Amino acid sequence: MLTVFLQATQPNPLSAFLPLLLIIVVFYFFMIRPQMKRQKELKKFRDALKKGDKVITTGGIYGKIAEVREQVVIIEVEDKMRLKVDKAALVKDPSDLEKK
Repeated sequence: MLTVFLQATQPNPLSAFLPLLLIIVVFYFFMIRPQMKRQKELKKFRDALKKGDKVITTGGIYGKIAEVREQVVIIEVEDKMRLKVDKAALVKDPSDLEKK
C-alpha cells in the first residue's frame, strides 16, 4: 500500500517579522535619525558660541553674549543687564528665525 504524506506548507518565519522590521526602519528614518541630526547641530552651535553672538534661551530671553566660559555663558539683555546662563539653555540665534 502506498501511503502519501502531505506536508502542510509552513509560512516563512521571515514574512512574519517583515512588517515589524519595516516599522522599525520607518521609525528610525522619520524619528530617530532627524532627532540625532538636530542634537548634533545644537551641540555644534553651542560649541561655536563666541562673544557678540545673539542668542535665544529656552525661556525665550533674547540677548547678546558678553562672555563665554566652559559651561556657562554671560548674556547681556536690555539696559546692560547681564544674566548667567548655562550653555544647555541656549537654543538658537535670532538670525535663524529671519531666514525662514
